[in-house]
Amino acid sequence: MNGISLTIYLAVFWFLTESSGAETVMFSTKLIHRFSEEVKALGVSKNRNATSWPAKKSFEYYQVLLSSDVQKQKMKTGPQFQMLFPSQGSKTMSLGNDFGWLHYTWIDIGTPNVSFLVALDAGSDLLWIPCDCVRCAPLSASYYNSLDRDLNEYSPSASSTSKHLSCSHRLCDLGTSCQNPKQPCPYTMDYYTENTSSSGLLVEDILHLISGGDNALKNSVQASVIIGCGMKQSGGYLDGVAPDGLIGLGLGEISVPSLLAKAGLIRNSFSMCFDKDDSGRIFFGDQGPATQQSTSFLASNGKYITYIIGVETCCIGSSCLKQTSFKAIVDSGSSFTFLPKEVYETIAAEFDRQVNDTITSFEGYPWKCCYKSSSQRLPKLPSVKLMFPQNNSFVVNNPVFVIYGTQGVTGFCLAIQPVDGDIGTIGQNFMTGYRVVFDRENLKLGWSHSNCEFFLLSSFHISPPLGRLHNGNGQDLNDGTKSPLTPGPGTPSNPLPANQEQSSPGGHAVGPAVAGRAPSKPSTASTQLISSRSSSLKVLPFLLLLRLLVSAS
Repeated sequence: MNGISLTIYLAVFWFLTESSGAETVMFSTKLIHRFSEEVKALGVSKNRNATSWPAKKSFEYYQVLLSSDVQKQKMKTGPQFQMLFPSQGSKTMSLGNDFGWLHYTWIDIGTPNVSFLVALDAGSDLLWIPCDCVRCAPLSASYYNSLDRDLNEYSPSASSTSKHLSCSHRLCDLGTSCQNPKQPCPYTMDYYTENTSSSGLLVEDILHLISGGDNALKNSVQASVIIGCGMKQSGGYLDGVAPDGLIGLGLGEISVPSLLAKAGLIRNSFSMCFDKDDSGRIFFGDQGPATQQSTSFLASNGKYITYIIGVETCCIGSSCLKQTSFKAIVDSGSSFTFLPKEVYETIAAEFDRQVNDTITSFEGYPWKCCYKSSSQRLPKLPSVKLMFPQNNSFVVNNPVFVIYGTQGVTGFCLAIQPVDGDIGTIGQNFMTGYRVVFDRENLKLGWSHSNCEFFLLSSFHISPPLGRLHNGNGQDLNDGTKSPLTPGPGTPSNPLPANQEQSSPGGHAVGPAVAGRAPSKPSTASTQLISSRSSSLKVLPFLLLLRLLVSAS
């Protein structure tokens, strides 16, 4: 039962209805957790060994619970499918300002395997990494505050399992420009912002994964994936954003989830969990718990090009607002959230009414709905809730960005930006505290509250390969130390984007993410997205400004 054994006590109450004289039965149940004190006492009374009882919220406690979850997941998906995660562990982390507030994870590629710290982006499809570099971001740890070992560069010639994708391959969009169909397939990903791009050659190689279990070596999986050998990067990719590559998790055929599902390794689904300490988890093949809420993805011109959902109503506190329906792209590659202008203005006005304070501005910060704080703690803030069909709701746990000065908290802003057009972007700040499931098989988005703790189990205890990680404050991210949701006092920051740089030519909302998209171009089952996909780099301008901000605080 989702890792929880329940002892059920049934009390039967008999009531006689005066009108009919018929007997009506009502069953009342008391549900008891398998590791509760009641069950422990029962075991002791029956001379069972209770000394091995796992302490609540201990490592062993979550180990037993997830072991049961994994078994149930296997029963649900069938024996031929499994849940997979990167061979270096399922953990993801946001390294704060140094890496653009995005979530990253370690992956291993090739034979022998080489490790890369890649940004996670549900808004694009291609997995690319620095490769045979002509022009790449610095890979030396001395360039970054969050690393103490160098990042790696990939070389196809150094991997015995690597082979070039030929120009004749059906996924090679630039194949018609090749002089010979047997030539290696070139790719170019152009971004509208800051002359940002990645280009090189497409190759096939092994992505190293493991499935849940006690023996990680026994459960290792080697999956063939398509990789962008990124020889030349420009713009934001040279300035600390995704310096070691990016893994696209979109709906296109070339994305890692698509390739794993097509190979029959997983159900066509994946999940990401975003914890309040800027850590998280990623699982391929996870369709989420049966108790999760969900909403369907929406097609664009008859095609499912990205993860678009429809919000029916927005609620601030107990007030659900009229004319606040909108469509939004759910994008893990966007640090913050962007809403259509009219919807934003309605939400901001109601938020301001309930905060009941004077709106102010903080120099350099792009948010318009900001307030000063006269104490070290934030005042009680109204909740932000998104309503979906069938009365499903999504309560935002982290709608504000806290601003720090030399003496601590100096203010906060509603971390939502208005954009032109009718499509917004739901970014990472809205997903904090949730296990978010991108169920591509059933074309729906699922969510359930999670602090990601139960993922921290022995079956995943493989440490990152490139040394210790630190957030912007120098706190170790490998030992469970929590880092703040927003930068602390004295934290160097990344810049925030200018307003004019936050929307794509297609008119869709573009948040501060690494890999954007061209909404006018279909991405699912399309070869165009591989070689010449026009995307919007949402992070760079937004994050270049933030570096100046917090430094100045």
